[in-house]
Amino acid sequence: MLTFILVVLVLFLIPGPAVLLTVTQTAKGGRKAGIITGVGIAVGDLIHTVAAVFGLSAILMTSALAFEIVKYLGAAYLIFLGIKSLLEKTKALEEKPVTDTIKTDPSVPFRQALLIELLNPKTALFFLAFLPQFVHPNGTPVVYQLLILGLTFVLMSILYTTLLSFLTSSIGKRLYSNKNSNFTRWQGKVVGAIYIGLGLQLVLQSQK
Repeated sequence: MLTFILVVLVLFLIPGPAVLLTVTQTAKGGRKAGIITGVGIAVGDLIHTVAAVFGLSAILMTSALAFEIVKYLGAAYLIFLGIKSLLEKTKALEEKPVTDTIKTDPSVPFRQALLIELLNPKTALFFLAFLPQFVHPNGTPVVYQLLILGLTFVLMSILYTTLLSFLTSSIGKRLYSNKNSNFTRWQGKVVGAIYIGLGLQLVLQSQK
């Protein structure tokens, strides 16, 4: 378990889609939105864990068609969010209050993060390939070991994304307090570009 935790911590240090998603949602909607996004990502990971435990993720590994369908659905959703963010009016961004949590519907960032995580076939394959490496023949049922490893990963993910949300919101708050018009003017464009970039990256992913 200690080895598993250390490996996961190293993986967290590598900026991936989850990190970019949490940072962009925090910059866009405040600390609360970032934390909820992290929870959505974690719930998606938990579902992937259960799918891996019961062999459902193996379908994505063996079926090229299933992999492509999930991949393009996820990419389309990310690009849609990116275009939507690009089209947001600058005026609306500039009128945001300087607070730690900008009021928003909590279900929106959670739902977006959950869908993005679930529609990433590489995440499903990651859990299917990664978790079994830390299973040991010590008498404990393999299913229990995989679930414990998956839950540990999910809890660590929530803690990590929450920390990212606090750090990002603190930086964003300073930028707003300094009345940095360039920041507010380009915030939506940057967020949109990141979403579109993640979508294009997903399109280029292969099953192998």
